[in-house]
Amino acid sequence: MIYSNFVRCMVAFLFALDTLHSAAVIYMAWYYLVTNYGQPSALAYGVWPYPFTPIGTACTALITHLFLSYRIWRLTNTKFLSGIIVAMAIPTFALGIVCGVKAWIIHVNADMPRISNIVTAWLSMQVATDVFITAILSITLSRAKTGYGPMDTVLRRLIRGAIQTGLFASIFSLGDLISFLTLPNTNFYGMFAIPIGRIYTNVN
Repeated sequence: MIYSNFVRCMVAFLFALDTLHSAAVIYMAWYYLVTNYGQPSALAYGVWPYPFTPIGTACTALITHLFLSYRIWRLTNTKFLSGIIVAMAIPTFALGIVCGVKAWIIHVNADMPRISNIVTAWLSMQVATDVFITAILSITLSRAKTGYGPMDTVLRRLIRGAIQTGLFASIFSLGDLISFLTLPNTNFYGMFAIPIGRIYTNVN
């Protein structure tokens, strides 16, 4: 019962955060495309949904990583692997929050390269955590196969889901990092940054 209530609260929080972020992105699109239509100079400044994106993504990723670490603990009956995930997830969360706060303060897109080191550390840690979790889940579920057809089919679907989620999250994080480092004076990185939170939400 306690676990069930915890999952409900977690899903409700992620739903609320996801809804807030989606509304913020719609507002940002309206601001650039309608309110400032025909004014390209407006693109030189980041509207608040942009710096809110790493903050929202960091929160979503932390909850997802902690939830998956609990699942791994239940599947493997060892706290060591879960402890590693927690030790990776918390610094990743902190770096994401710092990125968002600093981007909020900077405000001008041309000055965003000033936080490139923090962004690199955050997204690299995020990718490393996702890959580690995906590998552990895949190995653990593969070893759980029993040879019983229906059960193994379910396990294969779980393995595929774990790989797809980790793969897509890693691809978008790497796309965000590469586009931010190579095209720092544009908004191109937003194409990768904005959907990352949605990918994590789908895990749960």
